[in-house]
Amino acid sequence: MVNGGWHAPNASTRRTNLPATTARVKQILPTRNGVGPSCVTLPQDPDGRWRNVLDYLVTRFGTLSRAEIEARLGQGEITDANGLPVSPTAPYVGNRKLFYYRSIADEPRIPFDEVILFEDDFLIAVDKPHFLPMAPSGRFLQETLLVRLKRKLGLDDIAPMHRIDRETAGVVLFTKQPATRGAYQTLFQHRLVDKQYQAIAPWRADLVFPMTCRSRIVESDHFMRMCEEPGEPNAHTEIQVETHNNHFARYRLTPITGRKHQLRIQMASLGMPIVNDQIYPRHVFDGDGDMSKPLQLLAQSIAFIDPISGVPRRFESQRTLAMLPEAISGPANQEVSA
Repeated sequence: MVNGGWHAPNASTRRTNLPATTARVKQILPTRNGVGPSCVTLPQDPDGRWRNVLDYLVTRFGTLSRAEIEARLGQGEITDANGLPVSPTAPYVGNRKLFYYRSIADEPRIPFDEVILFEDDFLIAVDKPHFLPMAPSGRFLQETLLVRLKRKLGLDDIAPMHRIDRETAGVVLFTKQPATRGAYQTLFQHRLVDKQYQAIAPWRADLVFPMTCRSRIVESDHFMRMCEEPGEPNAHTEIQVETHNNHFARYRLTPITGRKHQLRIQMASLGMPIVNDQIYPRHVFDGDGDMSKPLQLLAQSIAFIDPISGVPRRFESQRTLAMLPEAISGPANQEVSA
């Protein structure tokens, strides 16, 4: 249920956060409880469908009643770019921008905590738990790593340098200052970061390790999945075996590129789907219910030369994956408790 979220119907995946380029608005409208202001732009209305702002917002946010929207306008919860409240009877003007703060009622609580591994004037290294989203999306807002960090540290300008899946645990990096953000993000763009992952997946005695996996990964028709297709490879991963039994192995994965779901889809395509993966090779995703069986994928370490100080940096996760299962419980998407 959305409360004050100001969502259009079926807009759970729509990005409505304030664009980073609107620095003036961000300065006027501060972060509230870790959440920055969101923006809606009034479209052109050549047919005169909307007499005023209220008429349009009732159409735009169809999950809320006219009375609810009018009340929120009357309480000053929607403002213009100067932070001034917008009246329900304000004339409709195309291209005008309105700002509000998103909120979600009954947001699922993620019962796992992040750990700050390192912080200086420019950088934060965080050990993310399984199941915690990186940033607001859909029905997760307060229960995201970015918003938690903003609340905990009182910093409005932090931003992720890169991302890992909600289901994946391990080391992620955030920048603290907009002026130096580009220098850190360039490290990832030019592949100057050494990323090491651990994964538990079925053992393939018929394959030779270490091995190199190169494939072409593109978006699929399914909104949650990527897929491989013939063509020039755009995804490159080095795979080593750390230990194994007769059925499962602990693999060390070194992604050279950073495609979405790269490790998960490549391991699945090799017949080694990562334990508890609810998306690859078969989609068995059941929402957010059972958090006792985390995906057995861990962003174990990140290393690079700091572009600001020139100091070598290496951050390692304090988390561990499960013990190797002793038997196979199914053909794929095996279940292993934390």
